[in-house]
Amino acid sequence: MRNNSEVTRYVIKIQGTVQGVGFRPYVYNRAIDLNLKGKVFNSSEGVVIDVEGPYENLAKFLETLKKNPPPLARIESVEFKELPLFNYPSFFIVESREEDGKKALIPPDVGICEECKRDILNEKDRRYMYPFTNCTNCGPRFTIVTSIPYDREKTSMKKFRMCEECEREYHDPEDRRFHAQPICCRKCGPKLWVVDRGGNLVAGENEWLHFVWEVLKKGKIVAIKSLGGFHLACNAKDEEAIRNLRLRKRRPRKPLAVMCRDLDTVRKYCFLNEEEEALLLSSYAPIVVLRKRPDFSLPDNLSPGISTLGVMLPYTPLHVLLFLGPFDTLVMTSGNVSELPIVIDNEKALEELSQICDFFVLHDRDIVNRCDDSVVKIVDGKIGFFRLSRGYVPKPISLPLSSFLPILAIGGEMKNNFCVVKENRAFMSQYIGEIDTEEGKWNLLSSVQNFLRLLNLEPEVIALDSHPGYLSSEVALSIPAKMYVKCQHHHAHMTSCMAENGIVEDVIGVVLDGTGYGEDGNFWGFEILKGNYSSYERVFHLAYCPLPGGEIAIKEPWRMATSYLYFFLREEGIFYGEEIFGRERVRPIVEIIEKNFNSPLTCGCGRFFDAVSAILGICEKSTYEGQAAIELGELVSEAHKKNVETDDFYPYEIREEVILPEKTILAIIKDKEKGLSPYLISLKFHNTIIQIVKECVEKASRRFGINKVVFSGGTFHNEYILIKLKRLLSSNGYEVYTHEKVPTNDGGIALGQAMIALSKI
Repeated sequence: MRNNSEVTRYVIKIQGTVQGVGFRPYVYNRAIDLNLKGKVFNSSEGVVIDVEGPYENLAKFLETLKKNPPPLARIESVEFKELPLFNYPSFFIVESREEDGKKALIPPDVGICEECKRDILNEKDRRYMYPFTNCTNCGPRFTIVTSIPYDREKTSMKKFRMCEECEREYHDPEDRRFHAQPICCRKCGPKLWVVDRGGNLVAGENEWLHFVWEVLKKGKIVAIKSLGGFHLACNAKDEEAIRNLRLRKRRPRKPLAVMCRDLDTVRKYCFLNEEEEALLLSSYAPIVVLRKRPDFSLPDNLSPGISTLGVMLPYTPLHVLLFLGPFDTLVMTSGNVSELPIVIDNEKALEELSQICDFFVLHDRDIVNRCDDSVVKIVDGKIGFFRLSRGYVPKPISLPLSSFLPILAIGGEMKNNFCVVKENRAFMSQYIGEIDTEEGKWNLLSSVQNFLRLLNLEPEVIALDSHPGYLSSEVALSIPAKMYVKCQHHHAHMTSCMAENGIVEDVIGVVLDGTGYGEDGNFWGFEILKGNYSSYERVFHLAYCPLPGGEIAIKEPWRMATSYLYFFLREEGIFYGEEIFGRERVRPIVEIIEKNFNSPLTCGCGRFFDAVSAILGICEKSTYEGQAAIELGELVSEAHKKNVETDDFYPYEIREEVILPEKTILAIIKDKEKGLSPYLISLKFHNTIIQIVKECVEKASRRFGINKVVFSGGTFHNEYILIKLKRLLSSNGYEVYTHEKVPTNDGGIALGQAMIALSKI
């Protein structure tokens, strides 16, 4: 048995998110406390500690590292071996080492900490009112890094040479800013200034704040260069300013996010539970979707027709300073022209946003990796992602299987995130957005290249959607690899939910969304699947219906309604359609369908929602993706507020593997003619979807003997359907799994694609 006082030497290798999170100073201080000697350094694999001292102290040291690491660290493995004594004279920190086989992880960007807030608000502090203040516990990481190990020379802070005072703090292990790579101050760090839309300087770093307050009070729109891209800001209480922003950005109804000064401000406008409060205050600092209060006093045009509001708190020093003035709430939406990538460069901002913004708050710290705000919602006590990005990327997801080849999964065409698999870890990218333009294509390719460089990885297998026309697939095929795997869209949805829940056996997959290219060349979207990572079987699906005019029918739900009415109810349906939408609109659509002209077949759940929404007069023209379905879903919330409750559902028929909606559509029309409340009709329609899925799952379960059920697809952003269906199936003995780590929408399918590719190799 070893003597506790015997001097022993260990070399310890720690892997995970251990760089840029204060790990080395933490190790240094723990070693000093325990009278240990040696050294610690960053390597391309993580953090390496060469340490010696009494055996008892070494054991305590190891236990502390494993059980109580720094708050931002995420340890994945700790390996150590004993070596002959070196007789170190003291404990010290050495420069980082770059080695082959990089395994160190880049930490996500971190919201401003309380200590840095106090610094910038303290008149006696040398960083008073400085908008780029940071420390080891907060500030930019992923958005400024070019390579690993994570050191200043490999970030966009490289060009800012530290002043003597910052240098002293950086090298002092007792200081909070010890080895904080973005460390800076007013003397040596980035500068900030304001220009008008013509690029003319209107305020410098000493005047910028008061200038911005004044122009915001006048209803102006200001572009603000933030952590991972530009925001578009205006006074959230100025209805006219919001109207102008919507008009200029061509975003007539899609909800706008706001930033509030503090939690008390949030509570004035929205309900807030403990989980939501914790998320707002967390280092992730996402946009959290909250329910509006009944006495909601902000303008309705912030989120028209919606009972929720996306809210975040100030997460950079610049934001904190903005809220020292007259505003407690500002619109803070993504700085881009609609459908294009968020802008990150000063020159591009002036070029692309000058038709939207009156003024620009610029700075000279380059954004290396574009990274939009994450958007989340607490549903049934669990986090659900609408958008996975800043704060959460690039955190790895542990996989139930391991790949011996590196895999790149390119994702989909809408709400794109791509995914990289390295051994048994998946790294989801930041939100990329839409890939249906050349700009979107370039954004995806450049983001992939940056991400692969950070992981020091060249993919040997690339997974992509099977849709033959996707621009994302063009990007995938332009990247050299040994093998390309085409993945069916809804199979990828199913396997993404399986992967994040660690499932390896067969499941029943309930995949409900708007669209996805099917094996038969039609557009799928209401799918009950059975399968695993390597294969699947389509067990049930909604009946096909024409999409008259193609894409335009998605943007004009009344067309989808006309198609449903005519295709399933024929002459009777034409009669109802003409009553609702008018003969002059309905007859040309019927003719298009009869001639089979530009009318591909679809069975998307989203299109079914579109049709019902338009029939009820809720949304005939959609100005953003999912608007008709979202606003139809809002009626369920309104029904609950009015104490309108029912478990009734409409009739439907399942014939062999096809779900037939004729009876449902006809019953909805009859209820509308009777003058039944739209709230109640919407509620009964939602119950119908739930009942259909329940019956399909039960039949599939009996047929295949499978008890595990996974939910995926954008329809599961509908809180009523998700919660009620999950509870209903769970109460009947099914194991139901949903998304918590990646979005249930198309932002999550890259993870599923990667797992399908892994199974092929």
